[in-house]
Amino acid sequence: MPKYKPEIIYQDDELLVVNKPTGLLTLPDRFKPDEKPNLKTQLDQAFGKVWTVHRLDRETSGLLVFALNEESHRSLSSQFQERTVEKTYLAILDGCPSEDQGTIDRPLGPNPAKPGQMMVVRKGKPSVTHFKVIEAFRQFALVSFQIETGRTHQIRVHAASIGHPLAVDAFYGRRENLYLSEIKRRGFQLGKTQEERPLLSRIALHSSQLSFTHPTTQELLTLEAPLPKDLRAVLNQLRKWGKTP
Repeated sequence: MPKYKPEIIYQDDELLVVNKPTGLLTLPDRFKPDEKPNLKTQLDQAFGKVWTVHRLDRETSGLLVFALNEESHRSLSSQFQERTVEKTYLAILDGCPSEDQGTIDRPLGPNPAKPGQMMVVRKGKPSVTHFKVIEAFRQFALVSFQIETGRTHQIRVHAASIGHPLAVDAFYGRRENLYLSEIKRRGFQLGKTQEERPLLSRIALHSSQLSFTHPTTQELLTLEAPLPKDLRAVLNQLRKWGKTP
């Protein structure tokens, strides 16, 4: 299994907060636990044992909390279950919401026609997502999301439900890759023998901030993880070529 040197955002005797890179599973794969690298196994090897508090999708980057003992695990898990943890994500959306900020309050449940996919369903589990447009471009937008609930794929489904899925999201959106030609448009040119490479090939979502109560000191911790290089590269191109005329 490939080794990953975790980027530690915060560490003490009770807990560990890590900035997970895209492409890395949070937990071992159920079917191929020894073949696909995951953060939990690698942290176990580095710290003896860690307890999983919550998780992120494989392609989502950003902040993850792990407990370093059972008591802290109970406390932290309880905060996530009781929705007292403030979770903020940054996403690049396909298009821009008509309102600068708002709340998406739509219940979610499994899509019976597509295993593993979620959808808005009338009798699904209550799901609430708040959003705020940070930066708008001609065809895309940088948006922050705060989620009150932690349903599977919540931000991805809610964003798609208002007509603006993540800029890259093959499961819920319009594309599995984002190319510079889609941003630069008329001014983009390639040589005859050149093949355009994707600017982004993973879901455009990053867990950027977490606020929670420390399990022993009761201090409010607010931790941040900067946008990773791939998402910064997309924003750089959008700021250069993607502004509204």
